[in-house]
Amino acid sequence: MNRKLYVGAVVLVLLAALGIAASLLDKKAAVEAAAVQAPRFEVDPMWPKPLPNHWILGETIGVSVDGQDHIWIIHRAGSLEANERAGAANPPNAQCCAPAPPILEFDEAGNLIGHWGGPGQGYDWPDSNHGITVDYKGNVWIGGNGRGAQPARPAAAAPASAADAQNSENVSSGTASYNDNMILKFTQNGKFLMQIGKPNHSKGSNDVENLRLPAKTFIDKQTNEVYVADGYGNHRVIVFDADTGQYKRHWGAYGHKPDDANLGPYDPNAPPAQQFRNPVHCAEISVDRFLYVCDRINDRIQVFKPDGTFIKEAFFNKATKGSGSVWDIAFSKDPQQKYIFLADGMNDRVHIIDRNSLEIVTSFGEGGRQPGEFYGVHSISIDSKGNLFTTETWRGQRVQKFVYKGMAPVTTKDQGVVWPKAAAK
Repeated sequence: MNRKLYVGAVVLVLLAALGIAASLLDKKAAVEAAAVQAPRFEVDPMWPKPLPNHWILGETIGVSVDGQDHIWIIHRAGSLEANERAGAANPPNAQCCAPAPPILEFDEAGNLIGHWGGPGQGYDWPDSNHGITVDYKGNVWIGGNGRGAQPARPAAAAPASAADAQNSENVSSGTASYNDNMILKFTQNGKFLMQIGKPNHSKGSNDVENLRLPAKTFIDKQTNEVYVADGYGNHRVIVFDADTGQYKRHWGAYGHKPDDANLGPYDPNAPPAQQFRNPVHCAEISVDRFLYVCDRINDRIQVFKPDGTFIKEAFFNKATKGSGSVWDIAFSKDPQQKYIFLADGMNDRVHIIDRNSLEIVTSFGEGGRQPGEFYGVHSISIDSKGNLFTTETWRGQRVQKFVYKGMAPVTTKDQGVVWPKAAAK
């Protein structure tokens, strides 16, 4: 009997020890989980304020924050449907609406404080606006991905669906030249300063005088060079002097010499493509002098030295097809730029990425049209306070502000809509 009692007591002690160990492990896991932190955001559903003059935005395909924390966007008035521009008819067909000017400037409070853009003397305005960057001197740079008049395609090549029509902008063939083979530089008042490239003059991905459907620019303050993500037609990054437009260097994926071979449709199960697919959608330099390039359709970021030396790559939502997952990036405002904010327009998310490991820490957003949701989140920028600004293409047609709320523990990989928390009573 005593032996049975002894054995029972031992069993109870072992169970208690196991329970304590499990509890300690649970607490350790909770502590470790709480130790993983990331920037936290809430959408500001009241930003920006309503536009005047019954103005409305088309596909909104660029955003940049200047040195005064003014927010600049560029959109495509030509993407508006007839009923969206009924107020601009002559005579008007209705009270609303009319296309806003292509370039709009907002202050921090969301007030519209500037607007301009469109064709003018001395430069070739893009058929299809794409990307906007305000550089460290306050100059405004834009690109374009308009094809202009093209030979009629065979009926069999026509898009089979609306989704195919949206994604067809990612496709270019060979070294065909297009209208939007240039980038433009202006003052903040819209005075023309410089054009690099000429319409319908591109000879392909190794032409050093012309671009081909360039997506976005980055201007390096340290060297006064402009890096061009080039783009929807070419398969490269190309660098020019930001004042003279003089060619400096260019390269393709992995630092290879780019070519214009047709890679075919993206296959997530195939070996990584040795060239960029169209579009090469962004190129941004970090504080420690690494260049991050958005290879949108290949669902990857490639990292280089500024001279084109390949460093590493990472894939994000690699199974994403269609228009891809890697659309645009912005770096966090801490001195080390610990995080990358990645706009993923096909999955309608913003991913928060650890810049060192290139792993997704958490994501926010959801597909939809309400504040905090996205449809085709295309471009992203950040102000000095750490607030994020996004624009949406396709039928998204808007700019949104996400207010930085400090660092917070990561409790879920997918946060969904980051709606403002109820005010404390």
